[in-house]
Amino acid sequence: MSALNPADPVPLHVQAEAALRQLIQADAYRDGRLLPDEMSLATQLGISRGTVRAAILRLVDEGILERRSGVGTRVVSQPATSAISAWQSLTREMTSKGIVVESYETGVGKHIASTAASQALRIKAGTFALRLDRLRGWGNTPVLHSRSWFHPRLKLKGEEDYSKPLYEVIEETTGVVAYCAREELAAVPADALMAKKLKVRKGSPLLLRKHTVMDRAQKPFEYAEVHYVSERYALTIDSQRSKG
Repeated sequence: MSALNPADPVPLHVQAEAALRQLIQADAYRDGRLLPDEMSLATQLGISRGTVRAAILRLVDEGILERRSGVGTRVVSQPATSAISAWQSLTREMTSKGIVVESYETGVGKHIASTAASQALRIKAGTFALRLDRLRGWGNTPVLHSRSWFHPRLKLKGEEDYSKPLYEVIEETTGVVAYCAREELAAVPADALMAKKLKVRKGSPLLLRKHTVMDRAQKPFEYAEVHYVSERYALTIDSQRSKG
Protein backbone atom coordinates (compact mmCIF):
# COMPACT_ATOMS: atom_id res chain seq x y z
CA MET A 1 0.00 0.00 0.00
CA SER A 2 1.15 3.52 -0.74
CA ALA A 3 0.65 6.67 1.35
CA LEU A 4 -2.71 8.40 1.01
CA ASN A 5 -3.13 11.86 -0.48
CA PRO A 6 -4.27 14.45 2.11
CA ALA A 7 -4.90 16.93 -0.74
CA ASP A 8 -7.49 14.61 -2.28
CA PRO A 9 -11.08 15.87 -1.74
CA VAL A 10 -12.00 12.37 -0.59
CA PRO A 11 -11.71 12.27 3.24
CA LEU A 12 -8.72 10.34 4.61
CA HIS A 13 -10.90 7.85 6.49
CA VAL A 14 -12.70 7.00 3.23
CA GLN A 15 -9.37 6.64 1.41
CA ALA A 16 -8.12 4.42 4.23
CA GLU A 17 -11.20 2.22 4.02
CA ALA A 18 -10.77 1.83 0.24
CA ALA A 19 -7.09 0.93 0.74
CA LEU A 20 -8.02 -1.72 3.31
CA ARG A 21 -10.69 -3.19 1.04
CA GLN A 22 -8.07 -3.53 -1.67
CA LEU A 23 -5.49 -4.99 0.72
CA ILE A 24 -7.76 -7.75 2.04
CA GLN A 25 -8.43 -9.04 -1.48
CA ALA A 26 -4.98 -10.68 -1.38
CA ASP A 27 -5.23 -14.49 -1.16
CA ALA A 28 -3.12 -14.59 2.01
CA TYR A 29 -5.55 -12.40 3.94
CA ARG A 30 -8.62 -14.12 2.56
CA ASP A 31 -7.11 -17.42 3.70
CA GLY A 32 -6.89 -16.21 7.31
CA ARG A 33 -3.59 -14.36 7.64
CA LEU A 34 -3.70 -11.55 10.20
CA LEU A 35 -3.62 -7.99 8.90
CA PRO A 36 -0.67 -5.77 9.87
CA ASP A 37 -1.20 -4.00 13.19
CA GLU A 38 -2.74 -0.53 13.28
CA MET A 39 0.57 1.29 13.76
CA SER A 40 2.14 -0.48 10.78
CA LEU A 41 -0.86 0.33 8.59
CA ALA A 42 -0.83 3.95 9.74
CA THR A 43 2.85 4.24 8.84
CA GLN A 44 2.32 2.71 5.38
CA LEU A 45 -0.63 4.97 4.64
CA GLY A 46 0.89 8.09 6.18
CA ILE A 47 -2.08 8.76 8.44
CA SER A 48 -2.91 8.61 12.14
CA ARG A 49 -3.56 5.39 13.98
CA GLY A 50 -7.02 6.68 14.90
CA THR A 51 -7.96 7.08 11.23
CA VAL A 52 -6.82 3.53 10.50
CA ARG A 53 -8.80 2.24 13.47
CA ALA A 54 -11.95 4.04 12.26
CA ALA A 55 -11.62 2.40 8.83
CA ILE A 56 -11.07 -1.02 10.38
CA LEU A 57 -14.07 -0.67 12.69
CA ARG A 58 -16.33 0.21 9.75
CA LEU A 59 -15.29 -3.02 8.03
CA VAL A 60 -15.83 -4.88 11.30
CA ASP A 61 -19.36 -3.42 11.50
CA GLU A 62 -20.00 -4.66 7.95
CA GLY A 63 -18.91 -8.15 8.95
CA ILE A 64 -15.92 -8.12 6.61
CA LEU A 65 -13.24 -8.07 9.32
CA GLU A 66 -13.09 -9.46 12.84
CA ARG A 67 -10.92 -8.22 15.72
CA ARG A 68 -9.87 -10.41 18.63
CA SER A 69 -8.15 -8.98 21.66
CA GLY A 70 -4.62 -10.28 21.95
CA VAL A 71 -4.81 -11.92 18.52
CA GLY A 72 -5.33 -9.31 15.82
CA THR A 73 -7.57 -8.51 12.85
CA ARG A 74 -8.40 -10.87 10.01
CA VAL A 75 -10.89 -11.26 7.16
CA VAL A 76 -14.14 -13.02 8.03
CA SER A 77 -14.86 -16.08 5.94
CA GLN A 78 -17.59 -14.93 3.54
CA PRO A 79 -20.42 -16.99 2.05
CA ALA A 80 -20.57 -17.39 -1.72
CA THR A 81 -22.08 -14.43 -3.57
CA SER A 82 -23.15 -14.05 -7.18
CA ALA A 83 -20.65 -12.66 -9.66
CA ILE A 84 -21.08 -9.23 -11.21
CA SER A 85 -22.12 -10.77 -14.53
CA ALA A 86 -25.21 -12.19 -12.82
CA TRP A 87 -26.68 -8.77 -12.01
CA GLN A 88 -25.17 -6.32 -14.50
CA SER A 89 -27.97 -6.77 -17.01
CA LEU A 90 -31.10 -8.86 -16.54
CA THR A 91 -32.16 -8.00 -20.09
CA ARG A 92 -28.98 -9.38 -21.63
CA GLU A 93 -28.96 -12.42 -19.38
CA MET A 94 -32.50 -13.34 -20.42
CA THR A 95 -31.90 -12.47 -24.08
CA SER A 96 -29.06 -15.00 -24.15
CA LYS A 97 -31.68 -17.58 -23.13
CA GLY A 98 -34.14 -16.49 -25.78
CA ILE A 99 -36.38 -14.62 -23.34
CA VAL A 100 -37.56 -11.07 -24.06
CA VAL A 101 -37.81 -8.99 -20.88
CA GLU A 102 -40.90 -6.79 -20.70
CA SER A 103 -41.36 -3.69 -18.53
CA TYR A 104 -44.83 -3.22 -17.04
CA GLU A 105 -44.22 -0.32 -14.66
CA THR A 106 -41.41 2.21 -14.24
CA GLY A 107 -41.43 4.94 -11.61
CA VAL A 108 -38.62 7.33 -10.84
CA GLY A 109 -38.40 10.28 -8.47
CA LYS A 110 -36.69 11.70 -5.40
CA HIS A 111 -37.78 10.45 -1.98
CA ILE A 112 -36.38 10.36 1.54
CA ALA A 113 -34.10 7.32 1.53
CA SER A 114 -35.25 4.33 3.55
CA THR A 115 -33.29 3.37 6.64
CA ALA A 116 -31.73 0.40 4.84
CA ALA A 117 -30.78 2.56 1.85
CA SER A 118 -29.28 5.27 4.07
CA GLN A 119 -27.12 2.73 5.86
CA ALA A 120 -26.01 0.96 2.68
CA LEU A 121 -25.21 4.19 0.83
CA ARG A 122 -23.68 5.80 3.94
CA ILE A 123 -25.83 8.90 3.78
CA LYS A 124 -27.53 10.74 6.62
CA ALA A 125 -31.03 9.72 7.65
CA GLY A 126 -33.61 11.99 6.06
CA THR A 127 -31.54 12.55 2.90
CA PHE A 128 -33.44 12.70 -0.39
CA ALA A 129 -32.22 10.24 -3.02
CA LEU A 130 -33.37 9.18 -6.47
CA ARG A 131 -35.48 6.01 -6.38
CA LEU A 132 -36.20 3.79 -9.37
CA ASP A 133 -39.05 1.26 -9.17
CA ARG A 134 -39.53 -1.27 -11.95
CA LEU A 135 -41.92 -4.17 -12.51
CA ARG A 136 -40.63 -6.57 -15.14
CA GLY A 137 -41.20 -10.05 -16.49
CA TRP A 138 -41.86 -11.94 -19.70
CA GLY A 139 -44.73 -13.60 -21.51
CA ASN A 140 -47.13 -10.97 -20.13
CA THR A 141 -46.34 -12.27 -16.64
CA PRO A 142 -44.64 -10.19 -13.92
CA VAL A 143 -41.59 -11.95 -12.51
CA LEU A 144 -39.80 -9.35 -10.41
CA HIS A 145 -40.14 -5.97 -8.79
CA SER A 146 -37.01 -3.93 -8.13
CA ARG A 147 -36.51 -0.79 -6.06
CA SER A 148 -33.15 0.94 -6.45
CA TRP A 149 -31.83 3.90 -4.46
CA PHE A 150 -28.93 5.94 -5.88
CA HIS A 151 -26.37 7.98 -3.97
CA PRO A 152 -26.95 11.75 -4.40
CA ARG A 153 -23.34 12.17 -5.55
CA LEU A 154 -24.30 10.61 -8.89
CA LYS A 155 -26.54 13.64 -9.55
CA LEU A 156 -28.99 11.58 -11.59
CA LYS A 157 -32.00 13.63 -12.69
CA GLY A 158 -34.50 10.84 -13.28
CA GLU A 159 -34.73 11.77 -16.95
CA GLU A 160 -32.31 9.05 -18.03
CA ASP A 161 -33.42 6.21 -20.32
CA TYR A 162 -33.95 3.39 -17.83
CA SER A 163 -35.16 1.04 -20.54
CA LYS A 164 -31.46 0.49 -21.28
CA PRO A 165 -29.17 -1.66 -19.06
CA LEU A 166 -28.95 0.25 -15.78
CA TYR A 167 -25.20 0.24 -15.23
CA GLU A 168 -24.54 1.30 -18.81
CA VAL A 169 -26.85 4.28 -18.26
CA ILE A 170 -25.03 5.21 -15.04
CA GLU A 171 -21.60 4.89 -16.63
CA GLU A 172 -22.59 6.93 -19.70
CA THR A 173 -24.29 9.61 -17.59
CA THR A 174 -21.94 9.90 -14.62
CA GLY A 175 -18.75 8.06 -15.53
CA VAL A 176 -19.18 5.79 -12.48
CA VAL A 177 -18.46 2.13 -13.21
CA ALA A 178 -20.16 -0.74 -11.37
CA TYR A 179 -17.19 -2.68 -10.04
CA CYS A 180 -18.47 -5.05 -7.36
CA ALA A 181 -21.52 -5.81 -5.26
CA ARG A 182 -22.42 -7.14 -1.84
CA GLU A 183 -25.52 -9.32 -1.88
CA GLU A 184 -27.96 -10.83 0.57
CA LEU A 185 -30.65 -13.39 -0.27
CA ALA A 186 -33.70 -14.31 1.78
CA ALA A 187 -37.06 -16.02 1.41
CA VAL A 188 -39.97 -13.76 2.35
CA PRO A 189 -43.79 -13.93 2.11
CA ALA A 190 -45.49 -11.56 -0.32
CA ASP A 191 -47.19 -8.65 1.43
CA ALA A 192 -50.39 -7.17 0.06
CA LEU A 193 -48.68 -4.62 -2.21
CA MET A 194 -46.13 -7.04 -3.66
CA ALA A 195 -48.78 -9.74 -4.11
CA LYS A 196 -50.89 -7.31 -6.17
CA LYS A 197 -47.96 -6.18 -8.33
CA LEU A 198 -46.57 -9.65 -8.97
CA LYS A 199 -50.01 -11.24 -9.31
CA VAL A 200 -49.57 -13.86 -6.62
CA ARG A 201 -51.48 -14.65 -3.47
CA LYS A 202 -50.63 -12.76 -0.32
CA GLY A 203 -48.17 -14.84 1.68
CA SER A 204 -46.77 -16.60 -1.40
CA PRO A 205 -43.01 -17.26 -1.17
CA LEU A 206 -40.78 -14.67 -2.83
CA LEU A 207 -37.03 -14.46 -3.17
CA LEU A 208 -35.75 -11.14 -1.79
CA ARG A 209 -32.38 -10.08 -3.13
CA LYS A 210 -30.68 -7.06 -1.56
CA HIS A 211 -27.54 -5.72 -3.12
CA THR A 212 -25.23 -2.78 -2.68
CA VAL A 213 -23.22 -1.86 -5.76
CA MET A 214 -19.86 -0.13 -5.46
CA ASP A 215 -17.50 1.70 -7.80
CA ARG A 216 -13.78 1.09 -8.29
CA ALA A 217 -13.01 3.05 -5.11
CA GLN A 218 -15.33 0.71 -3.16
CA LYS A 219 -17.80 3.54 -2.59
CA PRO A 220 -21.46 2.43 -2.67
CA PHE A 221 -23.66 4.16 -5.22
CA GLU A 222 -26.74 1.92 -5.50
CA TYR A 223 -28.78 -0.05 -2.99
CA ALA A 224 -31.53 -2.27 -4.38
CA GLU A 225 -34.19 -4.62 -3.10
CA VAL A 226 -35.53 -7.04 -5.71
CA HIS A 227 -38.48 -9.37 -5.14
CA TYR A 228 -38.69 -12.40 -7.45
CA VAL A 229 -41.57 -14.84 -7.84
CA SER A 230 -39.64 -17.98 -6.93
CA GLU A 231 -41.84 -20.18 -9.12
CA ARG A 232 -40.96 -18.09 -12.18
CA TYR A 233 -37.28 -17.36 -11.70
CA ALA A 234 -34.30 -19.39 -10.52
CA LEU A 235 -31.18 -17.57 -9.41
CA THR A 236 -27.94 -19.46 -9.98
CA ILE A 237 -24.86 -18.54 -7.97
CA ASP A 238 -21.43 -19.69 -9.14
CA SER A 239 -18.76 -20.06 -6.49
CA GLN A 240 -15.12 -21.05 -6.63
CA ARG A 241 -12.93 -22.66 -4.02
CA SER A 242 -10.20 -20.30 -2.83
CA LYS A 243 -6.57 -21.28 -3.19
CA GLY A 244 -5.02 -23.41 -0.49
